[in-house]
Amino acid sequence: MKRVEDPAQLQLIALSLSPNIGSATLSNLIQYFDQDLDAALAAPTDELMRVPGIGAKIASEIGAINLDRLARELESWRDQGITILMRGDADYPAPLHAAEDAPMTLFASRVLPAEILSNAVAIVGTRQPSKEARYITLGLAMQLARAGIAVVSGLALGIDTAAHTGALSANGFTFAVLGSGLLRIYPETNRRLAQRIGAAGALISETRPCWGANAQRLVARNRIISGLSRALIVVESDIEGGAMYAARFAREQGRHVYTFDLPATGNQRLIAEGAIALRRDDPMRDLPCYH
Repeated sequence: MKRVEDPAQLQLIALSLSPNIGSATLSNLIQYFDQDLDAALAAPTDELMRVPGIGAKIASEIGAINLDRLARELESWRDQGITILMRGDADYPAPLHAAEDAPMTLFASRVLPAEILSNAVAIVGTRQPSKEARYITLGLAMQLARAGIAVVSGLALGIDTAAHTGALSANGFTFAVLGSGLLRIYPETNRRLAQRIGAAGALISETRPCWGANAQRLVARNRIISGLSRALIVVESDIEGGAMYAARFAREQGRHVYTFDLPATGNQRLIAEGAIALRRDDPMRDLPCYH
C-alpha cells in the first residue's frame, strides 16, 4: 500500500481530518497561507481566525494537530487493510473528484476500480420501507448488477440493505459509503453485510477509521454516495428522510434523480420537483443513461 512520507501530504491529511474543517474552509486556509502548510499549522490563533470559515474552535483544533501521532495512525490503519486515497491522486475516484465538496481524504477497503465506478448508480431510501419498496429495491439492484452496473448505497437498514443485498445476490459490484469509520461499522447489525460488500466491492468513508457514526457524518456521506454515481434513485422516503439529502446533493452535482410514484411524502415531493418516476414493473426501461 502507498505510504504517506511526504510531509506536505501528511499535513494536508491532518487538516482534512480535523472534525470541523470542510472542503471550502480547507481551501480558504491553503489559499490564505499561499500553500505553506507549515505556516498554517504554526500560525497563532488570532491569525488563523482571519481565514474565512475559521473561528476559535477550529483554530484550536488546528493548534492541537499532532503529525507524529497521525503518521502512526495512518500506518496502523494500513496494517488493518485500509487504503488511503487523496484527492488529486490517480487512484481517487474520478466521478467524485469533480464535486466541489469532495473530501480531500478518503478511506477505502480497496482501491476503487475506475472501470466499475464509471458506470454506477446509487440506490437510497428509508430505513423502514414498505414491503413493496423493499421488493422493488431488491429487483432493481439485481437488474443493475446483471447489466454490469455497480450499486452504491449507504449500508443503512431498510432500502440501503436491500440495495446491497440485491446486487450481491446477482454477483454484482456494490459500494457502501459509511457515516462511520471503516473500523466502526454502523449499524452494527450490518457488520456481516459489510464484510460481504468488502469482498465484492468496497467500503468507503471520509471519517477517521476508528470513529463512530453521528448525525453530521451520516448526512455528509450522502454527497459521496451521489458523487460516486451517474444517477441517484430514491426508492422510498419521507420528506424528512436522509435520502432527501442525497437527492439534493445529486441535483447540485448535476446527477440524474429518479424515484417511484409511491405514496411516501418524499417521493411525491421529488416528483413535484422534477425527479423522473420509474415504472415499478420495469424500472430499467426508464433509465436511458444505462441503455
